[in-house]
Amino acid sequence: MEHTWRWFGPDDPITLGEIRQTDATGIVTALHHVPNGEVWSIEEIEHRKAVIEAAGLRWSVVESVPVHEHIKWGGPERSRAIANYAQTLRNLGAAGLRTVCYNFMPVIDWARTDQRWSLPTGGFAMRFDFIAHAAFDLFILVREGAAADYTADEIARARAFIDAADEDTLTALQNTVLLGLPGSEESYDLESLRAGLALYDGLTAQDLRENLGTFLRGVVPAAEESGVRLAIHPDDPPRPLFGLPRVVSNADDAQWLLDAAPSWANGLTMCVGSYGSVSTNDVVEMTRRFADRIYFAHLRNVTIEQDGKSFFEDGHIDGGSDMVGVIRELLSEEQRRAATGHDAPVIPMRPDHGHFLLDDLSRRTYPGYGLIGRMKGLAQLRGVERALAATMAPV
Repeated sequence: MEHTWRWFGPDDPITLGEIRQTDATGIVTALHHVPNGEVWSIEEIEHRKAVIEAAGLRWSVVESVPVHEHIKWGGPERSRAIANYAQTLRNLGAAGLRTVCYNFMPVIDWARTDQRWSLPTGGFAMRFDFIAHAAFDLFILVREGAAADYTADEIARARAFIDAADEDTLTALQNTVLLGLPGSEESYDLESLRAGLALYDGLTAQDLRENLGTFLRGVVPAAEESGVRLAIHPDDPPRPLFGLPRVVSNADDAQWLLDAAPSWANGLTMCVGSYGSVSTNDVVEMTRRFADRIYFAHLRNVTIEQDGKSFFEDGHIDGGSDMVGVIRELLSEEQRRAATGHDAPVIPMRPDHGHFLLDDLSRRTYPGYGLIGRMKGLAQLRGVERALAATMAPV
């Protein structure tokens, strides 16, 4: 596999020089300064690529070209936004970039309730506490109809959470939910979040699926002609939030997506932590089943808590998913691709959502994207890969 590292551009507190020291060779980044829905120019793409290459690295994966909200809910700017997305893919292909990771999560991107949850070892992890999420939804956002999405016991526990929390706790919760996380191009206040959710009133999961299908049919031909592989990222977490449907949450969703636009250019990102945050997803089996259409891997792990809905970011080779099994399947697919003359036999992977450890605690970095925690994760993952590769028989 190609070992890559997510970099948020020139404003990232972690420099390209530091990334080189982690033994990553590829960069995963995006033009975050370009407004959602606008075309990425060839000049901007080439400039970013040159900056990365000057540091002795390679721009391996684009993560991500954001999908405009009008595409997701079917707004009046949908056709223009799809056309712009297709042109961006053409420009990326012209610059030699071949893999684009994106997602189709409406309004709220990936969701957590705690950016620094204390670990027994003294470090910190990110966490999704379902009751804290419910408390925000019911009693801070005060979303109309929210009570229908929770059991009576969950509502009572959410009320107790609010009653027991001090002002700092509630402010931190609100900021974590509203201010966005790395990779999310949107941030909100309470009123703008309510307004964003209102655009999806009455939208069903089937409606959202159809809008995803419309998007795919609009951009996959451009990806094909440009030699670009699209790799959709799953929902994080893979369950409805704030009354919004989610349609990239399990194996059935992944199969539907691949069938909606049959093409080698229409593929998947295997995010072990996202799929693995619900117990019904068997990530090893999913990796095996969809191996030939997996073009990128986020190798992180979570532990699901006793309520079955909360989870925290565990160590990369710890947690509830069989990371060794996933890496074995990815290496087997690489062997198959090499044996059949595939034009992209190597699958890029990156360590995702590392713990905050050591020097991470004293420097300002994005939530989940510290230096030391991810470097530790990358070292662990590389060790697993090396051990497996030494014992696997060639195809």
